[in-house]
Amino acid sequence: GEVTGRRAAAAAAEKRSHRHAISSSRLERPSRRATRQNHALRAAPGEDPYSSFSESMDPQKAKQSCILFYSPDTEALARKVSNASAKINLGEIAWKNFADGFPNLFIKDAQNLRNSHVAFLASFHDPALIFEQLSIIYALPRMFVGSFTLVLPFFPTGTAERIEAEGEVATAFTLARILSNIPLSRGGPTSLVIFDIHALQERFYFGDTVLPLFESGIPLLKAELQKLTAAGEEIVIAYPDEGAWKRFHMFFPGYPEVICTKVRDGDKRIVRLKEGQPAGKHVVIVDDLVQSGGTLIECQKLLAMQGAKHVSAYVTHGVFPKESWRRFKHDPSEGAKDGFRHFWLTDSCPQTAKAVEGKAPFCLLSLAEPIAAALEI
Repeated sequence: GEVTGRRAAAAAAEKRSHRHAISSSRLERPSRRATRQNHALRAAPGEDPYSSFSESMDPQKAKQSCILFYSPDTEALARKVSNASAKINLGEIAWKNFADGFPNLFIKDAQNLRNSHVAFLASFHDPALIFEQLSIIYALPRMFVGSFTLVLPFFPTGTAERIEAEGEVATAFTLARILSNIPLSRGGPTSLVIFDIHALQERFYFGDTVLPLFESGIPLLKAELQKLTAAGEEIVIAYPDEGAWKRFHMFFPGYPEVICTKVRDGDKRIVRLKEGQPAGKHVVIVDDLVQSGGTLIECQKLLAMQGAKHVSAYVTHGVFPKESWRRFKHDPSEGAKDGFRHFWLTDSCPQTAKAVEGKAPFCLLSLAEPIAAALEI
């Protein structure tokens, strides 16, 4: 009994000692508030004692810098992107060719790209230029970069996204497969930024090793429409066909709509008014891209016949093969019958942007700020 009593007393003493140690450690450990107070005491005179705390919580401060490379045709846009964000710096590539015509490429300061966030601004407007850009696109992720983003504003084969007869080739799927094989970077799959792809379901053409991010140039147009509305213009949004309506109508809540449709008359395709009231209004035709421009011109003529006060147009991608942009006439003030009051397009197609800049009725809307926002990590 005596032994048992001594053991119980020893256990009780040990338990009291353990509790004392815990309470002492709690007293010695500074609280979060005390830590901030100590930091405040160490702050220099005139310095905000909590500045480092607020900066660490600021998402803008936490964003990391990005090195943006670009093709020769996208240099002007790349410089605008860099000017739009202090976090984006431009990289350099030497674009040369061997005697046989194949590309001779060199990425400058490649050894400094490790763990950096890297992006490439591409333009596939000319099939002859795709191979040399793919060579760079496949090389950059292998340089132990922290992450890799490919910015391809215009996905050129987007309109060839389906097969209607056996034997046709859906080249949209082909290009998507090529881009889906971009090597992984240290940060994982490549982020692929595309503006106003022709059909949203094309996202399913890409494999799991690339993350497509579909952006839109429509917010740039809406900013222009707000200016016209503030100036007293009555704006109506028109769509050249039902496909364009399905693609873009959700961007324009609150705006009256006009929907056109294409019908066949023998070998001709005629544009007719399906629904809406354009009379007396400034009608803005919206679509994702323009090629020869025939459909837009037919829509303009139809809307003028229906009494539209002015007709303008917007496309994200002005392809305009064979300088077909020259077909578009300007309506300076007389009315819709004379042509287009405004023709807004972005600089997603560099050769077109250079050709139409400063020429009425064309108004360039730059994708620089949306691209800069997409590159911020």
